[in-house]
Amino acid sequence: MDQLTRRAQTTSSLLCVGLDPVGENVENRLREVVEQTAEYAAGFKPNLAFFLARPDGVALLQRLREWIPSEVPMILDGKFGDIANTAERYAAFAYDIIGADGVTVNPYMGDDAIMPFARPGKAVFVLAKTSNKPAHSFQDEQLVRGGTLSDLAADVVQDLHPQHPDLGLVVGATNADALARLRLRCPELWFLVPGVGAQGGDLAATVQAGCRHSDGLGLLINTSRSIWQAADAGAAARDLTEQINALRSERFSATI
Repeated sequence: MDQLTRRAQTTSSLLCVGLDPVGENVENRLREVVEQTAEYAAGFKPNLAFFLARPDGVALLQRLREWIPSEVPMILDGKFGDIANTAERYAAFAYDIIGADGVTVNPYMGDDAIMPFARPGKAVFVLAKTSNKPAHSFQDEQLVRGGTLSDLAADVVQDLHPQHPDLGLVVGATNADALARLRLRCPELWFLVPGVGAQGGDLAATVQAGCRHSDGLGLLINTSRSIWQAADAGAAARDLTEQINALRSERFSATI
């Protein structure tokens, strides 16, 4: 998270460029998107499923790691969710084979599914409130102890954070009220926020609800399709970064 904070401060950016490669000439397009957007990116987030669906997916991920500048964190979005030695193998794949700087993790099996990924210097974003809107949502179920299952996931990460400061949360942009609630529960954690753009998340509401009050940071806003599909990926990334910073300036003019 220190690397992410430095990058966000250096570039004055909270933009995470999602990489969900589809279509033809994928390798050329990936390299083009990285080259065009790197100056605006606080991070890159390749979606593991889109690479594993290709015969050369692992090799392509390794080449992608080489193309991304070393100062820009690469978060492998695998939503890993197993425990014990299986989780350790997933962590070895993400960190040792691919060279990722961080991962996303599904905490359904408890902190045993989180801790194998919590290596020093590696960011672990734990799913709390995702951007999808299912007919039957486990995350919104009310608990007898109070709060929702997503609140419980956030509380577990908050409890672990003092000993493991590279932990953060995945919190979708499609529910600004939930985003604000989780920010109150976890005032200093970094949030990886998907759902702005094609999924309908409101950018202004996301910045208002999700940025840390202490410094206007703590929010990594992911967008994938709007950049991947743009005729000029760099211009799309620049425009979105400028929109985010304008909203941050309105809300946090004293801290940015």
